Amino acid sequence: MAADKSFNAFEMAQTQFDRVADMLGLDSGTRELLRNPLREYHFSIPVKMDDGSVKVFQGFRVQHNDARGPAKGGIRFHPQETINTVKALSMWMTWKTAVVELPLGGGKGGVICDPHNLSQNELEQICRGWVRQIAPNVGPLSDVPAPDIMTNGQHMIWMLDEYEKIHGGRYPGFITGKPVGMGGSLGRTEATGYGVIYTVREALKKLNLDVAKTSASVQGFGNVAQYAIKLYTEMGGKVVSVACWDQNDQTSYTYKKESGITYDELIKMTDRFGGIDPKKAQAAGYEQLDGDAWLSQDVDILIPAAIENQLTGDTAGNISGQVKVVAEGANGPTTPEADKILSERGIFVIPDFLANAGGVTCSYFEQVQSNMNFFWTLEEVITRLDERMTQSFLDVYELAQRRNLYMRDAAYMISISRVAEACKLRGWV
Repeated sequence: MAADKSFNAFEMAQTQFDRVADMLGLDSGTRELLRNPLREYHFSIPVKMDDGSVKVFQGFRVQHNDARGPAKGGIRFHPQETINTVKALSMWMTWKTAVVELPLGGGKGGVICDPHNLSQNELEQICRGWVRQIAPNVGPLSDVPAPDIMTNGQHMIWMLDEYEKIHGGRYPGFITGKPVGMGGSLGRTEATGYGVIYTVREALKKLNLDVAKTSASVQGFGNVAQYAIKLYTEMGGKVVSVACWDQNDQTSYTYKKESGITYDELIKMTDRFGGIDPKKAQAAGYEQLDGDAWLSQDVDILIPAAIENQLTGDTAGNISGQVKVVAEGANGPTTPEADKILSERGIFVIPDFLANAGGVTCSYFEQVQSNMNFFWTLEEVITRLDERMTQSFLDVYELAQRRNLYMRDAAYMISISRVAEACKLRGWV
């Protein structure tokens, strides 16, 4: 599950775009505009560490496109963060907000750091420092950040507080993923994982499969995977294995239990970063396998919900012949080489920027609620989320069927067409 340092996520994002730009016959000006970010910020964040030393962290914010509305995207804290990853993620956010018809664009941020090795005080300083460096260039009407890998509601509140100090007012719509009671939305924690399973449910209907008779293998046990497992098992599905990164060993393991894995059982043996305690897992009857073993399980559904570049030309061949659906909970988990293999095998792929769009959809709901200062019930949020994800899936599926397209290509065609049209209407191209 570790990041491949030779992998360039932005090049992959551009390759995916170029393929569909050819299919759409986009003109050269529109292509050039959409295959690169509109704006890109690099900055240093000096932090006085708990031991009295000063350490300088590198931060980023990329705004890929805001033709359809304010840029939207998370802030990721990761020791292997790169500007190319942030650029790719910002590009994928543009397509993600477009495919679910949100009036938003795409952005992404990050800091090269490892929260495992930082105190709460040091993390707070990084959060506030990130905002100080980018405050003139973000805001509720221009660019709205959110949590991502290894960031959470507490980080968002520190960032909001710093932004409000700088601008001298209350701007709860500046950032999403806030704690409930501090401008956050009910349902936001569950939204991304639930959204993945809403699309899985619809795909299984189209494949004439009963969800209660299916099994799944999941990579990751962070926020997305946790709630995907929770809802999938509530629907009657059985999760037989979960792969997680072990911070102590600096490697990943797959934990398998043929009788079925539940959210309630796993959450008791998980740290705040989604890492599973091996001793607790083995005591609970889990078999510990190597980190890639989640891919080769005899299941109906694979849910990569960790990081990018996990299904590659090298690893896709290990996927069991029983697998019928791949639902991409993570951003960019499948390379173009792996896509070719999956397509040739007839595996139904729910592409990342559709499958995991539940998070940004609920972030949009939070933004709307914060700006109105009027908040919805959990039932209202989840119902709206289900409706939006279901309709977006059906839009992509209908186009794929009508034009005999791979699902990823169909989703890209819808997204890129919508963004290109917005750019054209604004007179940018």
